[in-house]
Amino acid sequence: MSYGFIKVAAATPKIKIGDCGYNAQQICEKIEEVYAKKVQLVVFPELCITGYTCSDLFWQTTMLENARKQLQVIAEYCEGKEITVVVGLPMVYKNKLYNVGAVLYDGEVRGVVPKSYLPNYSEFYEQRHFVSGKDVDGEICVGVDEDGDEICCSFSPRTKFVFEKIPGMELALEICEDLWVPHPPSTEHALHGATVIANLSASDEVTGKDSYRKTLVSGQSARTVSAYIYADAGEGESTTDLVFAGHNIIAENGNILAEAERFQNETVIADIDLDRLVAERRRMTTFEVETEDEYVEEFIEMELLDGAVERFIDPAPFVPSNESERKKRCEEILNIQSYGLKKRLEHTNCKCAVVGISGGLDSTLALLVTVRAFDLLGLDRKGIVAVTMPGYGTTDRTYTNAVTLIDILGCTFQEVNISEATTLHLNQIGHDMEQKDVTYENAQARQRTYLLMDFANEYNGMVIGTGDLSELALGWATYNGDHMSMYGVNSGVPKTLVRHLVRYYADTCGEEKLEKILLDVLDTPVSPELLPPKDGVISQKTEDLVGPYELHDFFLYYVLRFGYAPKKILFLAKHAFENQYDEETILKWLQTFYRRFFAQQFKRSCLPDGPKVGSVAVSPRGDLRMPSDACVKEWLEELY
Repeated sequence: MSYGFIKVAAATPKIKIGDCGYNAQQICEKIEEVYAKKVQLVVFPELCITGYTCSDLFWQTTMLENARKQLQVIAEYCEGKEITVVVGLPMVYKNKLYNVGAVLYDGEVRGVVPKSYLPNYSEFYEQRHFVSGKDVDGEICVGVDEDGDEICCSFSPRTKFVFEKIPGMELALEICEDLWVPHPPSTEHALHGATVIANLSASDEVTGKDSYRKTLVSGQSARTVSAYIYADAGEGESTTDLVFAGHNIIAENGNILAEAERFQNETVIADIDLDRLVAERRRMTTFEVETEDEYVEEFIEMELLDGAVERFIDPAPFVPSNESERKKRCEEILNIQSYGLKKRLEHTNCKCAVVGISGGLDSTLALLVTVRAFDLLGLDRKGIVAVTMPGYGTTDRTYTNAVTLIDILGCTFQEVNISEATTLHLNQIGHDMEQKDVTYENAQARQRTYLLMDFANEYNGMVIGTGDLSELALGWATYNGDHMSMYGVNSGVPKTLVRHLVRYYADTCGEEKLEKILLDVLDTPVSPELLPPKDGVISQKTEDLVGPYELHDFFLYYVLRFGYAPKKILFLAKHAFENQYDEETILKWLQTFYRRFFAQQFKRSCLPDGPKVGSVAVSPRGDLRMPSDACVKEWLEELY
């Protein structure tokens, strides 16, 4: 006797983007795996038959037809099994493309549910390919029978699946973004009797999103007094700027019953108590089974009052102040970076990575991430070609740190002094070597990138970019120099976080020699080292030139995350840095930020791929679609 319990699962298969046959095979293997454990309902991720990140491949007829054929393959695989399967794929209905979830049972497609809310912000671009199924209500052809007649089933977001022999078991679907909107379809589903909600999702990882996602799932299951099965895309889906982690969750009336360890493509299984859900709804007199079509609105004319701001304004919005949370954030970011690079290396079948090592923070972090990616792939670290390229401004300290770091990590060491080649080039263009200007500096940066690209060709490898988010925001990179790579692992990490990531690595590496060298890197002033040193020490400090990175990261956060006006950002900065910078200093660097941010967009418009790690990013393919020739005039005028 089951006593009202049913075993359910959320499963993430490892897929190949665009390979429907392979993906269907992986899905069937997962079905077999959970069926052996007596699971009766299994939910798979959004668009898992094709892959969520197919982008413009969704317009390819070949892939759409293959997806439909493989849906039948999966359905036939379920024949004779007492298991209900929910899978995602793209489907055409009346000449429009929909992002759908299909419910399969005993060899048949029993119903198809289209996604209602299509995100078209930040890294999401679904309205380019799909249309909303919010108001669709009809039937869709899912195949043909032996006589050549079409096989059709219901096609509506308001489809509910009733299990006649399982009292209290009524299933409804929503797809990813449907959960994130103010009034999720699952609310209506629950009010019309659904006790189990399946969510097919492809939610990419950025820092802190896992906690928010978990809260959403838990909260919606509590609000709807339902069981909520959330199946998330994982390894194999990661591509270009995005990394997916397979964060599968099963909740029941606000309680998390099972949660997958991220980045493991882990299947989670739990027993849900249908009797408890039914009893709880019966007890709650406010859980109404019918809804009103019209609402009465009442308005309160409240005015916004001026007054002193007493709330805490965090001067480091990218860095958690709580130590345990900060450690968790650092581990999460290192995972996103390394798994993103892992996928790129795996996809290209590349066994070599080329990294330029200066002895500074950014290149150190890039090397550490590359080492983690190689370890995840089981590749020999000798496949990491770490190149030092001393030049006019290189100091003994940074050079020694670079060489020592490469040796400790067991990478292949290469050294090329760029001074002679750069001097030759500058002489060829008639540049006066006594003139230490931008030409003098950028020639060195481009010479280094030129060498790294050549090394990549020589070793059949991939150049790993080292530049961070703060540098990209300020345009503090040489166009077609350090601005360019084949995959930029640090492109989503602000400078204030780079420092904490390296420190976290030092604190947790368990190697005394590595810890010592990383701590010295942390103690070294941030510098491009493009000007000759004075008395053997760094003469060119970045923050003396462009301003303190802690201020710029603060500005960046509020400009991009919330779109605040310059005056409000100045106001917030004055409170956050009250005992550190005066208003004149903050204003000076805020003006610098706006000037550089607008003027340097052309560099960001052609960025290499790199993993998004937080809610603020500057990829032209996702979060920041900004014209390269936008005028900053009115933003600056507000500050004068």
